[in-house]
Amino acid sequence: MTNQQVVDCLLTNNGFDANFLNVQLNQLSRRGIDFADLYLQNTASESWVIDEGIIKSGSYAVNQGIGVRAVCGEKTFFSYANALDPRVIKDLVDNLYIESVNKHNQGYSTVNNNALNLHTFENPLQSWVSCKKIQLLQNINQIARTKNYVTNVIASINLEYDQIYLARSDEQHFSDIRPLIHLSITIIVNKDGKMERAAAGGGGRYSLDYFSIEMVTSYIEKAYTQAQLKLEAKPAPSGEMPVVLGNGWAGVILHEAVGHGLEGDFNRKGSSAFSGKIGQQVASKGVTVIDEGCISDRRGSMNIDDEGNPSSRTVLIEDGILKGYLFDELNARLMNTHSTGNGRRESYASNPIPRMTNTYMLGGNHTPEEIIASVDYGLFAENFEGGQVDITSGQFVFNASVAWVIEKGKLAYPVKGCALVGNGPECLQHVTMIANDLALDSGVGVCGKDGQSVPVGVGQPTMRLDGGLIVGG
Repeated sequence: MTNQQVVDCLLTNNGFDANFLNVQLNQLSRRGIDFADLYLQNTASESWVIDEGIIKSGSYAVNQGIGVRAVCGEKTFFSYANALDPRVIKDLVDNLYIESVNKHNQGYSTVNNNALNLHTFENPLQSWVSCKKIQLLQNINQIARTKNYVTNVIASINLEYDQIYLARSDEQHFSDIRPLIHLSITIIVNKDGKMERAAAGGGGRYSLDYFSIEMVTSYIEKAYTQAQLKLEAKPAPSGEMPVVLGNGWAGVILHEAVGHGLEGDFNRKGSSAFSGKIGQQVASKGVTVIDEGCISDRRGSMNIDDEGNPSSRTVLIEDGILKGYLFDELNARLMNTHSTGNGRRESYASNPIPRMTNTYMLGGNHTPEEIIASVDYGLFAENFEGGQVDITSGQFVFNASVAWVIEKGKLAYPVKGCALVGNGPECLQHVTMIANDLALDSGVGVCGKDGQSVPVGVGQPTMRLDGGLIVGG
C-alpha cells in the first residue's frame, strides 16, 4: 500500500515514478540475484535544548536518500546515496557490485498487504510554532527550579517526521509515515556541597499535544525524586542475594540480556545462547516474553517494517518454553521460515537486519507489595541507566540508577553505585514471583546493533529472582 503524500515527496517531486523504480529493479534481477529492493527516505528532524535557564541550541535538518540492496544466497550487496535523482539512482543500480555466488533455492515470501494504522500521521515539526516549543522548555525550567536544592535543569525536545517508500523486485511497493516525539528532562540538585542528577522523559508516535502539563509535571517529579534519593543513598551491598526488578523501564534488562539473543541472525549462525533450543524450557514457568510492533502510538511500533512486512505480535517464550525467534526476510529465507515483521534499518544508508520493536514480559498473579514483603534481605532495582551484554555467552552487566535494600520485607534505604551481573538465559530460570503490574517504558528506548540505532520499547512487571544475579557494589 502506498500513500500519495509520500509518493509526491519522494518520487514525483524528484522527477520519477514507480515504473522507473521497477525498471531499475528489473535490471538488478537480470543479474542472477534472489531478491532486490530500493529504499527511499526523507527525514525531517528538529530539536531544542534549554540549559542554565537559556535556550542553548536549536536545530533543523532534512536528510533524504536511497539505499539499493541485492541479495544472493547468504550475501547482501548494498550501496546508497544521499540524493533522490533519476541519474544517481540509475548509476547506483548499474554500478552495484554483485559477486557471482550460488542462488538460494527458496525465494522470498510475498508480504501481507493488510496495512496497519497505528498512530497519527501529523507532522510534529509543523503542528506547533517554534515559540510554543521553546515555551514548553521554559515552563519545565521554571517548574523544576521551584523545588528544593535544584541548581540546574537541562531539558530537550526532539521531533522527527520520517517518510519512507519501498520498491521490491517482486513489484510490490509500500510507503509509511513515521512521526516521533521525545522529551527529556535532567534535574541537578546540590545539598550541602553534594551534587546528584537524574533524568526522566518519554514520548512516542504521538502529536505534540501528548506533552500536556500533567505529563510534563510527572516527568519533573520522577527526575526530582530520583535525584533526591541519590542524595540520601548509601553504598550498595555486594554478593548474591534475592533481587526484585521493578516494572516498566527495568525491562531493558530483558531487552538486552534476552531479546538480542532471540534475533534471527544470531540464531541462524548458531552464535546465540538460545540457538537450537526451540521447544525447550529456557525460563521459569510463568515467564512469557513477547515482541510486539503493532501497539498503537508506541515508540518501537511500525505500520510496516523496513522490508514492507506488517509489524506483528511474536511470542518468543511462553510459560518458560522457547517458541521462536525474530526474523527479517533474509534470515527467515535461509532458515526456511517467514519474516515476523522485524526487518529494520536505521536509514536508507543501512541494510535491514532483525531487530526488536516493543519487547516485554507478561504479568503474573502477585502484587508488587507481596513480592517486596517476601524478601527477608535483598535488593529492589527500580530503574537502570545502562549496561552491556555478550550475545554469545549471554553474560551482562547493568547499572541501577535507583535501587533499595530490602530488609524484613520492607524498603529500608536507597543505595547507589549498584551493578547487576548475570547471564540472560540463566537468570530467567530463577524467576520465582511475577507481579500483576506489567508496564511499558515511557518512550525513551534506543537500541544499538551493528552500528545502527533504532527506537524501541521495553516493559515488564515487577518480579523476584532467587539466583542468577550478582549484586556488585
